[in-house]
Amino acid sequence: MPVGIFRVCLVVITAIVNHPLLFPKENGTVPENAEEIIQKMKEREESLRLEKLRLEQEIAHQEATQKTLEKAAEVVEETKEEKVRWDMWTALSMVIFLLIELWRQDFQEGIWQDTGGEEDDMAVLGKAFKGVAFPDKAVLASFYEKRILGTTGDMARMREMVEGFADDLLEALRSVCNRDADMEVEDCMGVGSMYENWRVRKPFVCDLIVPFAPPEPYCFRSQTWCSGDSFPPDEQGYGTIKVCRADEDVTGCICDKTKLGEDMLCLLHSQANNTRPSSEMEDLLCFKNTQYLDADQVMKWFQIAVTKAWNRISHKYEFDLSFSLLDSPGALKIKFRSGKSIAFNLTPVVQYENSDVYFISHFPRSGLAADLPSSTHWFLTFAVYERRFIQLVSKMLPANACHVSCLQILSFLHGKQCSLTGPSGLTNYHLKTVMLHLLQARPSQDWAPEKLEARLQDMLKFLEKCLHEKKLYHFFIGNRKVPAELGFPIIFQRAEPLNLFRPFVLHRDVYRKTVDTFHEMLRNMSALINEYTVPIPLAHTNGIHKESL
Repeated sequence: MPVGIFRVCLVVITAIVNHPLLFPKENGTVPENAEEIIQKMKEREESLRLEKLRLEQEIAHQEATQKTLEKAAEVVEETKEEKVRWDMWTALSMVIFLLIELWRQDFQEGIWQDTGGEEDDMAVLGKAFKGVAFPDKAVLASFYEKRILGTTGDMARMREMVEGFADDLLEALRSVCNRDADMEVEDCMGVGSMYENWRVRKPFVCDLIVPFAPPEPYCFRSQTWCSGDSFPPDEQGYGTIKVCRADEDVTGCICDKTKLGEDMLCLLHSQANNTRPSSEMEDLLCFKNTQYLDADQVMKWFQIAVTKAWNRISHKYEFDLSFSLLDSPGALKIKFRSGKSIAFNLTPVVQYENSDVYFISHFPRSGLAADLPSSTHWFLTFAVYERRFIQLVSKMLPANACHVSCLQILSFLHGKQCSLTGPSGLTNYHLKTVMLHLLQARPSQDWAPEKLEARLQDMLKFLEKCLHEKKLYHFFIGNRKVPAELGFPIIFQRAEPLNLFRPFVLHRDVYRKTVDTFHEMLRNMSALINEYTVPIPLAHTNGIHKESL
């Protein structure tokens, strides 16, 4: 900028010095050609004016460039400051997140499935239950007596008949198997709704599990998702089963991890024991080229073994036995000559260590294990402990307690609604889990028979809240309040709770369908119950006030 001003001043001074009127000639006379001189001066003046304009434009351009550079420098400086501030906030946020995660793990023992209070329930359920008329006590009692008790009277006789036939079938299965090469089958156990006395919808199906073990000298060594190794979220609730020799070290010998020289020999394992032919492991129902038990292989073996066993004893019975489902090898159906039939499930399982937790290859009529990560992953079932817990709690409840009645009514309503609008993501196992949580949360006196209406409302509220939050924890996994009398394995009590509603987070269409079905069931509840209710005298109903939730 100083250079430009200097150039302007130089031009002005030159013009002044060269102006003829300021410095006239000595004789002081004007030349004859004055007009020509005046014209040249005007041209000179015009050229100077143009030069001045050019210089002013150049100076303005330089000033604008200088301002642009200064602004750019300021922007860069501000960006650096903002980046420093952003990095500080990011680091601070990460520290806060880690502190929250550590606090959650430290205080996990006090966190469990929240059954909610009445105020929370009303805040969550206000819209869903608005305008829903809940049946009164008399209507519920009449419905339960006619629809539930009237159709479950033959359950005990059916259980006895199925158990007797299953014992005979398994005894024949043991006789047709090779004791030195085939799996060893143990006695069956009854689990599920038929043995917990709350199944209401026909056809009645008995669920029997059959533990099996490998032949000597082999044994099963299991590994669960909570045994210490990291499992991805989609494999929580599963485990793997490794087929090993009984004399193998559980942790593994160093000879399996280190390459020994030709002149070195392991004193615990010979070369013959270390190498197992592939065909031998396949005979033990393992996945190809591995030592892990294959659920698909087990299903094929069990179906073939049951077929052979039935062929051996079929002459003793006056009915036919067939497989009712192709994808469930233990789904059997007894067909009498009269046309009647009885269905039951005989499912092979593997015992987890010395407990009553079992690895199960599949769940008949259920989507709990529909998406197995692989055929070497087995789902864990706690059905035996669930049955024992219900039996244990029932002893401490009032006579004719209403916990089973609530579950039966809710199961019937949901099943009836699904038959009208199609299946949903809710299963009877979810409904039973709701009952188990409330049994643990509420005092014993709250389950008196006259409180059937209130407890049924509690189950509906709790289920609606779980659907709203997409969170329903497995009752046993992560529950540190399990009664010690059950002898439940401590490793599962200390595990992180398992959310049974996790599929709803991943599959929004299934979740939407489930919620719509549940709300439709609430709206149709009175109509569904009144359809099966014995007419009540008018004098008796006048004193009853129907309340909505």
